[in-house]
Amino acid sequence: MNKKPVETIMGLVVLAVAALFMVFAYRVSDLQVVKGYEINARFLKVGGLNTGADVRINGIKVGTVLSQSINPADYMVDVKMSLRPDISLPADSAVMIAGDGLMGDKFIKIEPGTSADRLLPGGTAENTKDAKSLEDMVGEIIFMVTGNEEKN
Repeated sequence: MNKKPVETIMGLVVLAVAALFMVFAYRVSDLQVVKGYEINARFLKVGGLNTGADVRINGIKVGTVLSQSINPADYMVDVKMSLRPDISLPADSAVMIAGDGLMGDKFIKIEPGTSADRLLPGGTAENTKDAKSLEDMVGEIIFMVTGNEEKN
């Protein structure tokens, strides 16, 4: 019977350490939603993009994906994202879905354009490129290999 209080105390200590670890992990991680203005983009397929994913320019996080929904009129995916207020995108910027490596997390990659016109808050980026699935990439590689063999 003397073991019960010791086991209970040890259990509470383990839970407290786990809770402290979770708080530490949350503070160290970059999970904050970027506060700023919102823009939209439309894609045919988003291929594993999640709410909360990064929005990056040249590899630097400048925003966060806020939401994604299917438009019932044309079945396109509407993605809403928040960008830092100091980022002013040219209207012809390319917005695409990219990944960290072959199997990594998906994120929004923005390649700034050259237009003098700016993408306004609440506006929709027109120049978008869909996510490529692993199957798409393998198919392209096979096509390139078999295409080169036919020419020889």
